[in-house]
Amino acid sequence: MNNLIKQYETTKMKSKTYMKNGQIHKYFEALLEMNRYKKLMVAVVAN
Repeated sequence: MNNLIKQYETTKMKSKTYMKNGQIHKYFEALLEMNRYKKLMVAVVAN
């Protein structure tokens, strides 16, 4: 679980950087990756 949280936070920081730099495509990819980590965290907590 801690590993998922770290990956989520890292991706969150990357997405903010991409947004500030105007790299829209990479920003959306980072958001999708964040969504995937969030779903995994919910699945881990549910079990």
